[in-house]
Amino acid sequence: MIREKLLYVETFGCQMNVSDSEKIVALLSKVGYHPTQDSSRADLIILNTCSVREKPEKKVYSSLGRFKGLKKGGRRLILAVGGCVAQQEGERLLENIPYLDIVFGTHNLHLLPDMVRRAEEGARLAETGFIDSEERLDLFPVEDGAGGVSRFVTVMQGCDNFCSYCIVPYVRGREISRRSAEIIREITEMAERGVREVTLLGQNVNSYGLKSSGEPDFAGLLRQVADIPGIERVRFTTSHPKDISPPLIACFAENVKVCGHIHLPAQSGSEAVLARMNRGYGRKEYLEKIAALKAARPGIQITGDMIVGFPGEGEADFQDTLSLMEEVGYADLFSFKYSVRSGTGAAGYPDDVAGAVKQERLSRLQELQRKITLEGNRSFVGTIQEVLVEGVNRRGDQLFGRTSGNRVVNFSGPPSLIGSITEVAITRAFQNSLLGETRTSRQLAAASGIL
Repeated sequence: MIREKLLYVETFGCQMNVSDSEKIVALLSKVGYHPTQDSSRADLIILNTCSVREKPEKKVYSSLGRFKGLKKGGRRLILAVGGCVAQQEGERLLENIPYLDIVFGTHNLHLLPDMVRRAEEGARLAETGFIDSEERLDLFPVEDGAGGVSRFVTVMQGCDNFCSYCIVPYVRGREISRRSAEIIREITEMAERGVREVTLLGQNVNSYGLKSSGEPDFAGLLRQVADIPGIERVRFTTSHPKDISPPLIACFAENVKVCGHIHLPAQSGSEAVLARMNRGYGRKEYLEKIAALKAARPGIQITGDMIVGFPGEGEADFQDTLSLMEEVGYADLFSFKYSVRSGTGAAGYPDDVAGAVKQERLSRLQELQRKITLEGNRSFVGTIQEVLVEGVNRRGDQLFGRTSGNRVVNFSGPPSLIGSITEVAITRAFQNSLLGETRTSRQLAAASGIL
């Protein structure tokens, strides 16, 4: 009996990489590889990497060292690195890591099945070619036909903003949008398989369609997706604040299917730092857009990113960031210490904020955000929230889902609720989630004298 070939994929970084990993699994299933969660049994291990921050990049090399031992004893294991680190380092990875078999860049997913076949025959190879033309649109891996409650859908790739700290334009390429007809067809097929929520992905989704004649802008695409029968919720990420348009803001007011959550990274609250970052907006403009979003959708949940210790950041600049956080009231915040990314504009700046100062500021920022997040979560206690039920939680003892504002809610209920939007009464708030009861379970408890 021939043993099936097993694939283990480890994903680093953003939701775009999560989506790419799903595509990798789908592509390789067509050439006989089946996913496993046990790397020790895998015949093919793929690290789908991120180089936007220093920490994920370092984790890649740590993971490669961990998997090196699996290749001992003559076992035939193919080890591959893809994503942003692969795009950035290319053949140098093969030169520096003799037990690595495959390196594939961000524009080369479609080549992976053939690369794996050649590696099975003993080849070591790297493919990191860039395709910054409409040809790239025809190379999107075919959707895998899977269902589920919620799925990611890539609508555009690349970025034209060139923020001074950011490596994305160099490892993901310039902005290019998929054809709206293909996106609508893909999501329609998902809805027919039971998908109820889609998250539209891109490095800067706000720029969707702006370089393509005959295509809608992003607000127009959102409206088309929301009109697809069976789709109950539409999310999107990531948005660049300078490109948030009045028509896009209006979508939050006009269409309940557009979820009440937006990820809008500020990166800093300081005018001077934002200018050095080449963000294309100032503090005042950012706050005006936040105010417009809150007016369009009262209660909208806002998440973001912040960098501390950017070159030239003084204590007054950092205080501006803390005050921005309090004024916005972020539901969650991803925060990082600045690290130099080779090839970016900021790599030419002196990295003049001491490491200890960066760490101290990061700790202060994160402590403030924990307080803001917990306070925000507590404000939901006693309310009724509509929760899209996604499945059983990790402990296996409750169902879980998310509110329109992307708050995670755990509650007891029958598996038949999975895939439905259910009203849940919020009873407790924690740092990272909410606890609730369905109205039905509350009624049963009251009838039995428990309440």
